[in-house]
This record gives sequence, C-alpha cells and structure tokens, in this order.
Amino acid sequence: MNASLSPVMHRVLDASLPLAEAGEGVWIADASGRRWLDASGGAAVSCLGHNHPRVLEAIRDQAGRLAYAHSGFFANAPSEALAEKLLARAPETFRGGAVLFLGSGSEAMEAAIKLARQYWLEVGEPGRDRFVARDMAYHGNTLGALALGGHPSRRAPYAPLLMDVARAPAAFAHRLARAGETETAYAARAAAGLQAALDANGPGRTAAFAAETVSGASLGAAPAPAGYFARIREICDADGALFIADEVMCGMGRCGTYFAFEQEGVAPDLIVIAKGLGAGFMPVSAVLVSGRVAGAMRAGSARLANGHTYMSHALACAGALAVLETIEAEDLLARVTPLGAHLDAALRDLLGEDRNVGDIRGRGLFRAVELVADRDTGAPFPASDGLADRVRAEGMAGGLICYPSPGAEWIEPDGTPARCGDHLLLAPAFISTEAEIEQAAERAVGAVRRALGRVRGRA
Repeated sequence: MNASLSPVMHRVLDASLPLAEAGEGVWIADASGRRWLDASGGAAVSCLGHNHPRVLEAIRDQAGRLAYAHSGFFANAPSEALAEKLLARAPETFRGGAVLFLGSGSEAMEAAIKLARQYWLEVGEPGRDRFVARDMAYHGNTLGALALGGHPSRRAPYAPLLMDVARAPAAFAHRLARAGETETAYAARAAAGLQAALDANGPGRTAAFAAETVSGASLGAAPAPAGYFARIREICDADGALFIADEVMCGMGRCGTYFAFEQEGVAPDLIVIAKGLGAGFMPVSAVLVSGRVAGAMRAGSARLANGHTYMSHALACAGALAVLETIEAEDLLARVTPLGAHLDAALRDLLGEDRNVGDIRGRGLFRAVELVADRDTGAPFPASDGLADRVRAEGMAGGLICYPSPGAEWIEPDGTPARCGDHLLLAPAFISTEAEIEQAAERAVGAVRRALGRVRGRA
C-alpha cells in the first residue's frame, strides 16, 4: 500500500484531508492550529457547536456507569428518559407512542419503512406493500432509504438492487411552479401528484408516503409551499396510507421549532430524526412512532420485527438527552429564527444581486444559496464544471466549512432530463453569535465568488 495514502476509506479514496484535532464552539482546528469556522455543522449536525461542556459531562458520567447493555436483555435509563421527552414534545397523536433509537439517519429511515410495513401486517392488511416518495428527495444511503430517494445519480449504481417506489413530484416552487401560478395553486397541484401516485398503486396498496418536511441535501433548504402538507395529510388519510416525515436534517430545532412540521400544522404517523438529535457528540437517530401505530403493534404480535444490536445505546442516548436538555436550559430555540433571519439578510446583502445567484432560501438556521449560469432562465452550470466541489474547496481554503451539493436532477414529463443549479447549504450552530453568523456569510460569499471566478474565467 502507498504509505502516503490513508488506510481509512474516505469519501474520496485518494484525498489528503487535514487532521481535525480539536473543536471549540463553532470552530474546528487541526494539529497545526489552523482553524475553520463550521458554518454547516458538518452536515447540519453540530447544532451546539463543538465540545459543549454540559454534553461532555453527561457522556463522561454515563460512560463511567454503563456504556452498553443489549436491548434484548435490559432497558436503560437514558433511553427511557429521552423517549419520554421526545414523545412529550411530539404532537398529541404520539401520546401512547414509542421511540426506536438507532445509529444514523439512513438506518432510521430504513427502520421507518419496516415499521410501516409491520403495522399493516399487524392490522391485517398485508396487501399494503408499496411506498410513495418524491422526486429530487434524499432519504439516506441504505438500500431501502436509497430506494425512497429520488436523486438519479445517487441511485444509479444500485438501481438493480432497489425496490420499486412510486413517485410524487417534488414540492419545489422555485423550479416547478408555473409562470403566474399562485402559491396556493401550486401547493394543490404538487399535492395532486401524490394522489396520482396512490391511484397508480391501486386502492389499499400503499403502506406509506415519505417526505422531507424541508428538503435538505438534494434541493438545499427548500420549504414546501404553504398548504401543501395539510393537503398531503388529507390525501394520506383518505387512502389510509401512513405519512413518514423525514426530519433527519431539518428537525430538532434546525428550522426554529423542535419539528419542522409543527409550522405546517400537521402531524405525521412516523417521525425520523437524527443529526441534531445527537449534535455530533454521539451517533444516534430515532423513529418516533405514533400512538396508533405503536398501539397496533402492542395489540398484535407485541414484537419488533426489526431489531438492531446497538438499539437504545445507553451512551448515545445519554449524549442526546444532554443535547435536548441543553437546548432547553439555554433557551436556544428562541435564537434560531432571529439568527436565521440575520444570516438570510447577510447573504442577500452580499449576494442578492449577483447574476449567478438563482435563489436564496431556507428556514431558521437552515439556509441555501442556489448558483446558476443564467439568473434569468435558471439554467445551471454544466455538471462537468464541478461547481459544488469548487465551492467546498474554496471554503476550506478560506477557513470555512460549508455544505455545497451539485444540482438535483429530475425527469421532465416529456422524458428529458433536467437539473437544478448547484447549491451551498449553511446550517450554523444554535450557539452562534451574530458576529459569527456575519463571518460565516462573508466567508461563504468569498468561497462562492472565487469558485465562480474560476468556472467563468474571471480569476
């Protein structure tokens, strides 16, 4: 083996990455002392920044008593307490519900698929074996979660292995609303796409519909139009299908409320959370199961058909419990909306008139800038330009951690492929100061301008 290559299988196999050695607040440092402002929380993970003392103390305390006991033999106090707190903050329909704790967002989405299927088996409707999800969605990298996702390039290598999933259109007004179409009209039309997918599956065939409440990695902090999710809930109820809310990225306060769907006035049947749940201190995710679904399982087989070795891991749950308690003790949710507005204003002030900025969007501390070759038409830069990778590299060179992604892809009704502009996602920590938010915006804008300059030959 080449001695200069890492034995770790990194995302880019021959990458030479800086060695992170320390984190403090919103900063990460390497061994030489160079520091990066973490303006995306990695991938919208580190909502409390790095090394928050309250969380570290809770993890140390739990590690000194019990790190792991198999959930087939023992319960543990941190998971019980965390489940109670999460259910108490969920909608009323989750009273009498339950929580399944796992290790990653992909794992939790996979579990949600299986829970939905098991529910229908428990209530005597085994014919409900189909799922519906949206175009341009990302739900994770396990095979079930990847099948739900509607991102062609992510799916392509594994397409022969993926289950068939019916497609509803993305709820993405910036790209898909027609000229002159009102938000209300577009919301109704987008939701009608779910009805069409359910009809195509056939009566009594759909187990669940899955959707990100605010689209994350694929579309870049894209909220649905007002009224969309209310209509989605009505359509699912009429068909009998469950509604799975994917809040892996947008949940746990990232959009200003514990759950982003609170702002839509709806309640799902299954809620998937991760990232901000453990804030990066521990790998942990969860599926919140409504009282209806959990009650049917208890009254039926009273067995979970989807067990995992590290389910309800005591140390992971202790860390997540401390994250939740810290957010509440420091009243951090009250900071998310005003800080998000401050970030939005800074981005608009610095980039709002740039001819290569197609949109600035988001909610709370979940914001994105979409980059396009032509602002008037929305035409993206060619994928071969690798603009997202250039922005990432320029950010790192300028002391910034950000989360750029290539433009999401979809197929037009006439069968032709289409693509959005590349986007830059920012998801700063809830503990950020206004000065740090401004610094993040300035560094992000610098990275964008340098990357655009290289692509367009302006530098």
